Amino acid sequence: MSTMKNYAGIADEFAQLETAKVVLIPVPYDGTSTWGKGADKGPNAFLNASENMELYDIETDSEVFKQGIHLTDAVTENSSPETMVNAVHKMAKEYIKRNKFVTLFGGEHSISIGSIRAFNECFDDLTVLHIDAHADLRKSYEGTKYNHACAVHEASQTTNLIQVGIRSMDAIEKTIMDEEKTFFAHDMVNDEYWMDKVIELMTDNVFITFDLDALDPSILPSTGTPEPGGLFWYETLDFLKQVFEEKNVVGFDIVELCPNTQDKSSDFLAAKLYYKMLSYKFMGEEVEDDYDNTYDVNYKSNNTHSKFDDDED
Repeated sequence: MSTMKNYAGIADEFAQLETAKVVLIPVPYDGTSTWGKGADKGPNAFLNASENMELYDIETDSEVFKQGIHLTDAVTENSSPETMVNAVHKMAKEYIKRNKFVTLFGGEHSISIGSIRAFNECFDDLTVLHIDAHADLRKSYEGTKYNHACAVHEASQTTNLIQVGIRSMDAIEKTIMDEEKTFFAHDMVNDEYWMDKVIELMTDNVFITFDLDALDPSILPSTGTPEPGGLFWYETLDFLKQVFEEKNVVGFDIVELCPNTQDKSSDFLAAKLYYKMLSYKFMGEEVEDDYDNTYDVNYKSNNTHSKFDDDED
């Protein structure tokens, strides 16, 4: 009997760090949320739902867990927003440097400051694809620049930030926002080409930060700040699949699940979304017979490379 807790209850042989291609870092942090509390319980709700999910994906005809998914200890640093961000940054970067496909599950959106910083330091010419209801571009909020309302401000200054699904923001964020790289929900609903337009703005290396409140609250009500008029399930999958097929997605995080004890459907959607994104990432890849699963983060394109290829830290 296994003594370690594995993602989705997978067998130990698929959960070992040495052989797993994928690393999953839970970050149960809720230190700066300003309305609905409970995002710190998101990772456990997501993991519990994952244990009750079928691991064969019909669409891709694959069982992506066999590529190996290692669940790390949670990042529990919460003495201040800044120390949490630093801890996330350190752990994410450590596993990127070990050539793992690094994924994170929050927690509220301030965790992404740390994950984006790590990926930006490790990959050249990074695009951050920010899927969210909220712009999250404030320079600081409630006395800290590590607030969830500031989640992608740093990315707006240091990466190719593209924002999708936005339908709530403060007037001050308009002065920071690049509107040519912002796709507002009210425009997307009437634009059949929005997915192609988003992808055209991307560089080769893409990190996805997915705030679950990007989704319409009719399909995902359990989030801290739900906003009407969001994305639906199949259009979201169509878009993500296209991004994974056309670009070198180097990692992703999913944030802002705020579980509700009365309704588990949001937890299950989050679990399914995570697994779908992995299924798209590794679509068509065989599992090695000898199970030597060191993952080449740049296998999709000779034109994209990790900064570590140049022996830079």
